Amino acid sequence: MATGRIRRVDALRGFAVCGIMLVNAWQQRVRQGPTSLDWVMENLFQSRFYPMFAFLFGLSFALFLRSARLRTRRPRLVMLRRLAVLAALGAAHILIDPGEVLLPYALLGVVVLLPASLLPRAAVLLVGCGVLVAAVFDPHPYVLITALFLLGLAAAPDAEGKRGAGRVGGADGLGGGPLLGVVCGAAALLAAGLTWWWNHAPPGGGVYQAAALCGAVAYATAFLLVARHTAVFEALGRMTLTNYVTGTTVIVAVMPLLKADDTGAAVVVLAVVTVAAQAVFCRWWLARHRYGPLEWVWRALTWWGTSRGTWWSVAATGQTVIRDPRSAVPDPRRPRPGDQPLDRA
Repeated sequence: MATGRIRRVDALRGFAVCGIMLVNAWQQRVRQGPTSLDWVMENLFQSRFYPMFAFLFGLSFALFLRSARLRTRRPRLVMLRRLAVLAALGAAHILIDPGEVLLPYALLGVVVLLPASLLPRAAVLLVGCGVLVAAVFDPHPYVLITALFLLGLAAAPDAEGKRGAGRVGGADGLGGGPLLGVVCGAAALLAAGLTWWWNHAPPGGGVYQAAALCGAVAYATAFLLVARHTAVFEALGRMTLTNYVTGTTVIVAVMPLLKADDTGAAVVVLAVVTVAAQAVFCRWWLARHRYGPLEWVWRALTWWGTSRGTWWSVAATGQTVIRDPRSAVPDPRRPRPGDQPLDRA
């Protein structure tokens, strides 16, 4: 069965990584007083990107589990190892960034996604919607992350041929056609109204959380509607782990500059320069290798020692996928040699 990566998932994940880098840099700035940048960040960017990432984490969980079934009789055991490796990477990353999310994501994956993967899709969707309603009234971000994990898991497409482009969520679970436009418009209007309400008469009851969630939906759907040339975002999305760790490392390294800048300009410059450098590096790296540096370590430790995942079989990283002449990144949908293991998500 010839499977490949879903390009829109990679592109949307790369888009989310760009926003997360900007918000993470802004959150480290020492504020002497409110500025126009703070207003823009609070009302247009903060809490608008991690929901995309959480949803895609749940969707990618399902895609990896499905791919693992083609290679092993115990796919959930392999997934458990994958989450354990992610937890170990997160524990090491805490030394750099105490507020990192890799370890909590791995733990939630074990506690929430693994058991949920045994349930029917309808049950996962129902529970996810229930937790989402609760998350709107709970300011703790991990309640919302749990809900989006479950919704992403429920939205993931089935094996090829069972769920086609005609289904509501589209062939890749991200939707398409007129429905995507309707969702984008409705989410944008709700986000604008709720944000105005929160600024002019700050109520309780989760108005800010609802505004942020609607903003995330509006941004994600707008990106899927208008983005046509997404090779840069695809490259960023395929190396999310590497980009996340290097991004926080850069923020920690330039922390004195962020603290010394009263205007906030350093935040924007740092985010733009870092993302641009990551985009160039990702496209250069993926033109020569199949996985990013940390992605390869994650994959190698996940499969090492399994019956079909010896160290030798997972050590090769050379890129042999046929190149798309319109992109610097090889096209994952084109045929690859039969001796290369398949991987998704």
